[in-house]
Amino acid sequence: MRWIAVILGLVITTATWAEELTARDIIRKAMDHYRGQTSYSEMSMTIHRPDWERTMTMQGWSKGDKHTLVRVMAPKKDAGNGTLSVDGNMWTYTPKINRVIKVPSSMMSQNWMGSDFSNKDISKDTAIIDDYTHTLLSTGEHEGHALWTIESIPHEEAAVVWGREVLVIRDDWVLLEQQFWDQDGELVKTLKASEIREMGGRNVATVLRMAKVDTPDEWTEVHTEQVEFDLALPDNLFTLSSLRNPRQ
Repeated sequence: MRWIAVILGLVITTATWAEELTARDIIRKAMDHYRGQTSYSEMSMTIHRPDWERTMTMQGWSKGDKHTLVRVMAPKKDAGNGTLSVDGNMWTYTPKINRVIKVPSSMMSQNWMGSDFSNKDISKDTAIIDDYTHTLLSTGEHEGHALWTIESIPHEEAAVVWGREVLVIRDDWVLLEQQFWDQDGELVKTLKASEIREMGGRNVATVLRMAKVDTPDEWTEVHTEQVEFDLALPDNLFTLSSLRNPRQ
């Protein structure tokens, strides 16, 4: 009888939350959970292809919704490459040519560093909150957690690539899955989260795998090794001079 009570309690709780929170609220909370007020992380990114594989280690910082900095630490040939996002604008820095390049909006959907993640993915962009209309498709349960499945369709005037996105979010605000559908209604790629554990004082998906539907043997995984949230970050961190000169 105990398991019946647990399931009944979960259903009631999920229904209550669904009434209190809109689909937009749920996505907002998931984005806030992922970024915190500020964050610092150490990660490794593995790009897998049928005939080769390579791994990079990175550091990342974020502040609020609109400031993100990612810097490659290794291997040596890629060390120092960086990407800065501020207020929807993105710049990259390549130490080999000692040049900062602004990424045009038309290239935000392009692959970042040859991975399956786009420039927009790396920027941790939260534009989906305001640029899309969100609908709660269903509620469910997974490993003792309530789940929400939300469909997000862009506004007609929104400058976005996708025809729609579908997100699966847990009741502790961990984003478990994000599907990217094109304008013709075809599923193009999926981001899946796994190995969820407490890190930085909150539950975090420590493995994120992005893969395209038509090439399942090609994928990119980001492993989070360390993360801290809501820490003090210097005011000049999210600047072009910091992107070019990390020791400044």
